[in-house]
Amino acid sequence: MKNVSEAFESAVRGSHQMVSRARVCSTFQTGTNPEGEAIPILAGDVLMDASSDIRATLDMTTVGEWPDKPHSLLAPYGNEIFVERGIRYGSGDVEYVPLGYFRIYAPEQDEAPHGSIRISAKDRMSGIVDARLFYPRQFTSGTSLGDIFLDLVREVYPDAVIEWDDDTNEESLTRSQIAEEDRYAFLRDLVTSYGKVMFFDHRGVLVIKTPPASKVPVFTVNHGRDGVLVSVSRQLTREGVYNAVVAMGEAADTEEPVRAVVVDSNANSPTYFYGNFGKVPRFYVSPFITTSVQAISAATSILSKELGLPYNVDFTAVPNPALEPLDPVKITFPKGRAEVHIIERITIPLDASGVLSASSRQATNMSIGAPSDL
Repeated sequence: MKNVSEAFESAVRGSHQMVSRARVCSTFQTGTNPEGEAIPILAGDVLMDASSDIRATLDMTTVGEWPDKPHSLLAPYGNEIFVERGIRYGSGDVEYVPLGYFRIYAPEQDEAPHGSIRISAKDRMSGIVDARLFYPRQFTSGTSLGDIFLDLVREVYPDAVIEWDDDTNEESLTRSQIAEEDRYAFLRDLVTSYGKVMFFDHRGVLVIKTPPASKVPVFTVNHGRDGVLVSVSRQLTREGVYNAVVAMGEAADTEEPVRAVVVDSNANSPTYFYGNFGKVPRFYVSPFITTSVQAISAATSILSKELGLPYNVDFTAVPNPALEPLDPVKITFPKGRAEVHIIERITIPLDASGVLSASSRQATNMSIGAPSDL
């Protein structure tokens, strides 16, 4: 959850005036107060999805000149839109919450030539996805992860800021690796092999981190007095759910590949590996996995995203733009039952008529370990 004031958290739960703003940035910037040209927001939303390669997308409607020239403000040739939503207090002060930088992809105008313009835009990871390599690139043994990212990311964004949550960037390759044509897939597989995720955040920073393990709720989605809950639905499914992960490296013909197996070892979990759910493994193979520690880390990180998935809750609520994917929230049902869930997908509206919508999985008491029968 993004940092906001106590006054903001309190105001979300009562009557308040929402505000939103958008700035078109013609140069690459980082931070929460970029220079840019303001454009009005008639409607729209920001969708954030923890499971998507491109974590955040923008859909907004504005008014302005149709981008009929390459240098036009809304032309899809490199300009970005920085978007915020906030609250105007009774004193007149405004507190904005940044939602991120979005590369313009597709302006549309249904009623030309004077109608409103609808813009589809994607976060900065889209640039990494688009920038496929012309030819394979080799990174030799001893090259640090940090240098690999600096090379492949700053080739696309020369001024990119890359933020690691620990010193994994100092780890080095133990064998040569070749990036084929897919720049993004190479980087994604590299961080996954170390049990991490990567995304461009609301500051425009490329963040590489271990997924949060905390199940302490950062926000309560409740009904009744001071409540924000509008509607809630739920579903149980085992489709696409795993309770074990086998992570393996790749080795030469004369070597055994590194391998690690982790399972849901919590006997109270609905997906307990030795319970009625059954044994449902997922396999992950990466040439970047060269040690047992790496294999265990990758397998544990992948499995931690699966636990709780059989029980999904979708809800709508009064918008709190500070919420993000992977945030744990407490959901209180009308008859007092409360559950902690992890947000997987969330939509933040940019106009006063919209409501926040989110999909979540139940937060379980995680216990991941090696299988006892292998």
